[in-house]
Amino acid sequence: MAVTTLRTARRRFVMPAEDDRPIATINTTPLIDMMLVLLIMFIVAMPMRTHQVPLDLPGPTPSTPPEPRPVHRLDIDAAGRTLWDGRAVAGAELRARLAAHAADPADPVLHLNADGAARYELVDQILADVHRAGVTRLGFVNTHAFARAIDGS
Repeated sequence: MAVTTLRTARRRFVMPAEDDRPIATINTTPLIDMMLVLLIMFIVAMPMRTHQVPLDLPGPTPSTPPEPRPVHRLDIDAAGRTLWDGRAVAGAELRARLAAHAADPADPVLHLNADGAARYELVDQILADVHRAGVTRLGFVNTHAFARAIDGS
């Protein structure tokens, strides 16, 4: 009698033979897990996409282009002569013109064209005068002449 109860107890925990065949359904648990992960990512990411940062952008550009600034040309030739817009000027007159140039409300541009054979000391003195006059817009023209003078070609 004890043997039969032991056999029946064992049979209760043994799987029936019909459940030994392969399972033909898809395991949906990983799919549901991925769906929940993606849903949480979208919920977290959406406020970041719709969040607006206040920016102070410039307004639209004017339809008419601004007027070009007046340009004055200061030439220094190989002989050491200085020319303001093609007219010869001396030291005191050059300083007066530079002061008037710096005080001009139109904020003109000064183009400095020094010959490559001009003495460096003279060019340096004129640059010092330009600086002392307070000229803020200065452009160097014909700089390749200095490169040729340095190379000796």
